[in-house]
Amino acid sequence: MDLKKGIITALLSVFTGVIFAQTPDFALEVQPNMQRLLLSADTDNDKKITIEDSPKMPFLAATIAGDSIAINEVYYLSNLLQELAQAREKGEDTLKISLSEIKEPPSQRISRRIKNYFWDDLTRTIDKKGLKKILRDTKASGDVQRLYVPPNDTVGLEYFKNLEKEYPDFEVVVLPQKITPDYVKSINDEPGLLALKIENGKGVPFVVPGGRFNEMYGWDSYFEGVGLILDGRVDLAKAMVDNFIYQINHYGKILNANRSYYLTRTQPPFMSSFVREVFEASEEKDTVWLRKALDAAITEYEQVWMEEGERLTENGLNRYFAQGIGIPPETEKGHFEAVLKEYAAKHGLPAAEFEEKYKSEEIEDKDLDEYFRHDRSVRESGHDTSWRLENRAAHLNTVDLNSLLYKYEKDFLYLISEYFGGSFTHSSGKGYSDAYWAEKAEKRKDLMNRYLWDEEKGSFFDYDFQKGEQTGYISATNFYPLWAKMASEEQAQRMVPNLLQDLKARGGILASAKSSAEKTATNEVQRQWDYPYGWAPHQMLLWEGLLNYGYEKEAHELIYRWLWMITKNATDYNGTIPEKYDVVNTTHKVYAEYGNVGTEFDYITTSGFGWMNASYQLGLELLPKEYREKLDKLVRPEALF
Repeated sequence: MDLKKGIITALLSVFTGVIFAQTPDFALEVQPNMQRLLLSADTDNDKKITIEDSPKMPFLAATIAGDSIAINEVYYLSNLLQELAQAREKGEDTLKISLSEIKEPPSQRISRRIKNYFWDDLTRTIDKKGLKKILRDTKASGDVQRLYVPPNDTVGLEYFKNLEKEYPDFEVVVLPQKITPDYVKSINDEPGLLALKIENGKGVPFVVPGGRFNEMYGWDSYFEGVGLILDGRVDLAKAMVDNFIYQINHYGKILNANRSYYLTRTQPPFMSSFVREVFEASEEKDTVWLRKALDAAITEYEQVWMEEGERLTENGLNRYFAQGIGIPPETEKGHFEAVLKEYAAKHGLPAAEFEEKYKSEEIEDKDLDEYFRHDRSVRESGHDTSWRLENRAAHLNTVDLNSLLYKYEKDFLYLISEYFGGSFTHSSGKGYSDAYWAEKAEKRKDLMNRYLWDEEKGSFFDYDFQKGEQTGYISATNFYPLWAKMASEEQAQRMVPNLLQDLKARGGILASAKSSAEKTATNEVQRQWDYPYGWAPHQMLLWEGLLNYGYEKEAHELIYRWLWMITKNATDYNGTIPEKYDVVNTTHKVYAEYGNVGTEFDYITTSGFGWMNASYQLGLELLPKEYREKLDKLVRPEALF
C-alpha cells in the first residue's frame, strides 16, 4: 500500500512541479543545470528562454541531494535560467532556491528585481572607481578618452589631474570660462564626458537610462528619481539633484547629458519637481540643502529659460531652442543622408563633398542651418524624433515646455511659502517673494489659454508663433497641463475624453495620434515618439494628471494597460524591460530609430531601462490591489475594460 501511494505521489509530482523533493528549498549545481536547461529549452540559441522557443517539457533540474525538480512553462524556465546565470556571474557553483521563487508572481518578481538589482546596475560615478567604464566608453573615438572639467571646479580639477597621471589613455581637458557654439564645434572630433561633482574624494553617483550608457541625462533623471524614492533610495535621488546643481553652477544649465557635444543643449525642465519630491521624501528636512537646490533651480529658470530672444519668445511663452553649429555629431552615420543629398543637389555637388565643405564652413546655407537648429531643438525637447516637431521645433511654443515652467513657478511659490517664510534671497542678491511666483504662474496660465487652448476642440495644442497658429497635432504632451495642475476643472472635463479617444491603446497611452502622424509625415519613416509607440514619461505624467482631477477609474485603466504590457512581455521574453514599446501591438519589438535599448542581453537582464523601471514601480504604487492580482494572472485588458 505504501509503495503504491509512493508511486502515485511521484507521478502526480511531475505535473505539480516536484519529483521526490520533500523540502521547499533545494540546491542545484549551477553549470551542469544551466547547460542542460539551455540545450533543452533555448531552442533558437539566443541565450534566452522565450515563447519563441520550443522547450521540452518538463525540464528536470537535478538537485545536489539526488532528487529532480520538474519545471514547466516558459516563464518558470526563464526564471530558473536567470537565477542560474546570476549565480554563475557571482562565481557561485551552487544555487539554493525554492519552487516558490521560480514561480514568483510576475509583478512581484519584476518589482523586486528593479528595487534590488536594476538601480544598482544603472548607477555610475565619474571618479576613479567609475573610470574603468569610462575608459571602455563606446561613444568616444580614438585611443584617448577625454574628460572635460570646468575651470572653476578646483576640487574636480585637482582630483582628475591626479588620476590623469595614473592612466596613460586618459586625458583631462580644462574647459574655457565661456562656452560658445564655436568652441563646442571645435571639439566635435575630440568628444568626451563632462565632469560631475566630486565630494569627499568620490564621484557623486547618478543613474543612467540603460546599461550601455555612462552619462547622466536630463529629464530621464527626474523620472528615475521618482522610482528611486518609491524604492527607498532617496539618497541616490538626492545625489542626482546634487549633480544637477553642479551642472547649473558650472555648465550654466542642466545638460541634455554630460557629454562635450551637449554643452549647448538642455532638456525638458523638471528640476523644481525633483528638488521638491526629494526634500519632502527625506527624513531629515535639511533646509540648508533645500536653499542650495532652490537657488540653482531659480538660476536655471532665469538664465536658461527666461532669456529673451532665446528660449523666451516675444509673446511671453517659451520654446526649445538649442544652440550649435553644423551637423549634430552624436547621430548615427547616415542619419541625415537624405537631407544632405537634397542640399548637395541644390549646390550641384556630390553629397560627400558637400558635407565636408558644409562642415568646414566653406559652404554656407542658411536654410540648412535652420534645419539643424530645429533638429537640435527637437533633441532638446527629449522627443527625438517626432513629426510633431519636424523642421519647426524652434518655432513652437509647446504645451509640454510651458506646462513644465508653470510647474516651476508653482513649486517656487510653494517652497518659498512653506519653508522660507514667503521670502527667498537668491545668491545673486535678488529677492523673490511667494507673491512674485504666484503672479508669474498666473500670467503664464493666461498666455497658455490665449495661445495654446482650442475651445472648440477642447484641447491644448503647440503654437507656431512664426505662422501665428496652433499646429493641431494630437500628442500626449498636449495633456501635460493636467500634471502641472494648470488646467481648469472645465478644461479637464473637455480634455479627458479626448485623451481616451485619441491616445488610448491596448498597452497604454500613445505618444501621438495616428491621424496626426499620417497627416504631418513627409515620408514613410516611422518616428519613435509617434504612433504606434508609447513612452514611460508620458504614462507617468498623465496617470498623475488624471488623478489630480479625480479621474481615478480612467487612471487605473491606463496604468493597468501599461503594466500588463510590460509584465506580459517580461514573462514571455526572459524578463525583458526595454526602452520603449509599440502600445498598439503591445510588443517590445520596436525597430524605429535607434532600435530598442534593453533587449540585447545574455541569460538575464541586469538593468532594464531607467524610466521604464520607474514607471513600473509608480504604476504598482498607484494601482488598487484587486488589479494587481489580475496583473499577476495576466488577465488581458479587454477582459476588464
